[in-house]
Amino acid sequence: MANTEDIREEVTEALKTVDDPELGIDIMNLGLVYEVDVSDEGNVKVEFTLTTMGCPIGPMIDEQIKDATAHIEGIGQVTTELVMYPPWSPEKMSPLAKSALGIV
Repeated sequence: MANTEDIREEVTEALKTVDDPELGIDIMNLGLVYEVDVSDEGNVKVEFTLTTMGCPIGPMIDEQIKDATAHIEGIGQVTTELVMYPPWSPEKMSPLAKSALGIV
């Protein structure tokens, strides 16, 4: 069985394939993923937020997270939690995302 750190790394990589449909940039580079927790049993909990409160894409992102991580070996159940605190801000984006969006 894969260890929790290996699973966490694989999940983090998989999340880079989940794009925010409005911005076309992945949720990791946008800074939308706040936490990836892996239990000793290999169950994964992903805490994420959205760029704006009330944004209707939450369920879509939730589904994409589960699809992106489904192939990972040794992974257990994947759950997600949409959180609104702390509020997301552009400062949470990676330099790559800021550059892609023209933010200096």
